[in-house]
Amino acid sequence: MAHLVENMFSVREVPWHGLGKIVTEAPSAEEAIKLAGLDWKVLEQQVYNYSSVDQSHQRVPNYKALTRSDNGKVLSIMKDKYHPLQNEDAFKFFNPFIDSGLASFETAGALKDGKVIWILASLNKAPIDVGGGDFVKKNLLLSNSHDGQMAVRVGFTPIRVVCNNTLTAAHGNSNSQLIRLKHSSRIIRNLEDLQQTVNAIDAKFEATAEQFKALARKQINTKDLENYVNIVFELRENGTDREQMRAKKMRETIVKLFESGAGQNLKSAKGTYWGAYNAVTEYLTHESGKNEESRLFSNWFSENQRKNEFAFEVAMEAV
Repeated sequence: MAHLVENMFSVREVPWHGLGKIVTEAPSAEEAIKLAGLDWKVLEQQVYNYSSVDQSHQRVPNYKALTRSDNGKVLSIMKDKYHPLQNEDAFKFFNPFIDSGLASFETAGALKDGKVIWILASLNKAPIDVGGGDFVKKNLLLSNSHDGQMAVRVGFTPIRVVCNNTLTAAHGNSNSQLIRLKHSSRIIRNLEDLQQTVNAIDAKFEATAEQFKALARKQINTKDLENYVNIVFELRENGTDREQMRAKKMRETIVKLFESGAGQNLKSAKGTYWGAYNAVTEYLTHESGKNEESRLFSNWFSENQRKNEFAFEVAMEAV
C-alpha cells in the first residue's frame, strides 16, 4: 500500500500511531506549517482536453485543477465554484488561541500526497478527570481536504492521557460535534466566525465529561462485554467458519485489552463500561487495520472514526 502519511510532526511524545518527527517544544504557527510539510499553496489551473484526432487542446468549461505549488502534483479536478482553503489560512485559524496562550500545537500533517491535512492543538484548559486521576485532554482538531472528499471540519477531540486513545465527543450533544463547512468563497470569514463558537463549545464540553463519568459508574461483566463487542462490530454467531474465527479473535483481543490494556487498572475503568469503551478504542487505534498509517486515517477520517462514535453510543445506551 502506498504511504498515506506524507509529513507530520508531534510535540514531545510519540503519538499512538508512532508516525512523524518529534519536536521538543510546541512550535509557532510559522514553524508548525513547515514542520508539517504544509508550507505550499493550492493553485487553481485551467483544465484542457487533448484530442487525439487533431492533437488539439480545448478548455474544459466550469472545471479547474487544484495543484500543489511546490511539486506541481494534481490534487483534484473540481468545479469552478469550489474554493480551496489554503494551508496557511487553516493554521491562521489557531493564531488567536496560540498567541493568547489558550492553546498549543500538538501535531499536524498531510495524508495522501497532501489531499488531506490536519492540525491538532491542545487547549490549555483543565482536563476532564473521569475519576481517580483518569484524565482526558481537550484538543481542537481542524481537518480539511483538497480533493473535495470532505468539508472543513473544526471541533473538539478528547484524548485519554494514560493511553493516548482518541475518543469521541458527546455524540448526543449537537454543540460538541465537529462543525463542518463547505468550501466556498466565504470559508475564511466562516472560520473567523467559528472562534467565538468554539469558545462556547468548551462550556458544553462538560456534557461529555458527565457521559464519561456515567460510563465509569456502570459495571459490566464478561458476558455483557462480549455482547457489547458483538453489537459494535456487528459480529454474527452463525456466520461462516472464517467469520466466526475472526469474531472469536476480535472478542478475545478486546477482552484482553479490557483486562490489561493501558489504563485499565484505574478504578474508573476496571470492570466498567468506561473500561469497555476504552478497550474498543485501544483496539481501533492500536490493533485494527494493516499498519499505523491506515489506522491513523481510519481513526480520524474514515471507518474507525464512525466505529468509535458507534461504540460510544452503544455504551451510553447501556448506562
